[in-house]
Amino acid sequence: MVNKESRQKVRVKKHIKLRNRFSGTTERPRLAVFRSNNHMYAQIIDDTVGKTLVAVSTLEKDVKAELEKTNNVDAATYIGTVIAKRALEKGISSVVFDRGGFIYQGKIAAVADAAREAGLKF
Repeated sequence: MVNKESRQKVRVKKHIKLRNRFSGTTERPRLAVFRSNNHMYAQIIDDTVGKTLVAVSTLEKDVKAELEKTNNVDAATYIGTVIAKRALEKGISSVVFDRGGFIYQGKIAAVADAAREAGLKF
């Protein structure tokens, strides 16, 4: 019988491998993206201090009001534009993208593309 690891365990293992390769600094913080079955989350983190500088999620009232659904590509695109606008307001223009072990397609790619279009560099 074949024993397969759960998808979440595989994702967490990938995320740990990715996190060993890079971390967010003060000059270039990390844009971490997480998606659950119902919501999308994005935050910009300075790993040297261990502090979240900017955060956005589809749980926020003003973000949720703009969206029809909170777990599709349109929601991911909106999250990307909002995180980029908030980051630029705080003076953050360049980040390292952390896909969180997720495959770079669909919602994760939509967040990255929208953030790039809104002015973030990575």
